[in-house]
Amino acid sequence: MSALVLALFAGAVVGLALGALGGGGSVLAVPALIYLLGFTPAAATTASLLIVTVTSASALYAHARAGHVRWRAGVLFAGAGIPPAAAAGAVAGRLPQAALTAAFAAVAALAGARMLRPGRTDAEDAGGAGAAGAVRPGRAAGAGAGLGALTGLLGVGGGFLVVPALITVLAFEMRAATGTSLLVIAANSLAALATRGSTTTGLDWGVIAPFTGAAILGAWDGKRLASRLSGPRLRRAFAVVLLAVAAGMLVDVLVALVARR
Repeated sequence: MSALVLALFAGAVVGLALGALGGGGSVLAVPALIYLLGFTPAAATTASLLIVTVTSASALYAHARAGHVRWRAGVLFAGAGIPPAAAAGAVAGRLPQAALTAAFAAVAALAGARMLRPGRTDAEDAGGAGAAGAVRPGRAAGAGAGLGALTGLLGVGGGFLVVPALITVLAFEMRAATGTSLLVIAANSLAALATRGSTTTGLDWGVIAPFTGAAILGAWDGKRLASRLSGPRLRRAFAVVLLAVAAGMLVDVLVALVARR
């Protein structure tokens, strides 16, 4: 199968996840770029940041038009996350490839486990509406800073953690958390991308461009899909994919370590 077809397919899946769930796209983008398209881990995390920045901004527009973005809370989260995202992005290019892969697998496994665990989000999806919630600056800034560091280091937008944080910390309903998370993802990803330096050179734009285009179209389809299917069902399906990706990447790291001995 050609690289173009693989890039289009992977991009559509990434965009679908971002549009439907408000996150999770980069957790799929990085392994797709590594295992399907032959990118190194460092190049894959950088390319993922670029793809997720553009796709999140596009999806954000659609959610904003529907009134599902809480701008004040989103700006607070994003503002607190930008400095640590930039700092971690500058460090990421100097870390061993195996360490990046293992860390990414651990984050994917954590995200999958969180999505499988029933909680408040399931109840809100079943009941419809949720509380609007008041912005709590201290807690929101702390969560935003931690997610920003994760974004810069591993090339993940952090939406799979932003959505639960917005629901639990700020009492957002699921739709508002999904839309607002896209603002945080776009800002953090852009900040981390700006500090990547040498890892932005030599990227295969013939792959990244169609990947991004398919992701943008997939994000719009994901928003429509989210309005038709229940949130718990979407999260459970995505959680299974994340756990499978994490297991595969950990096996790959272990095989590489054994081969070096």
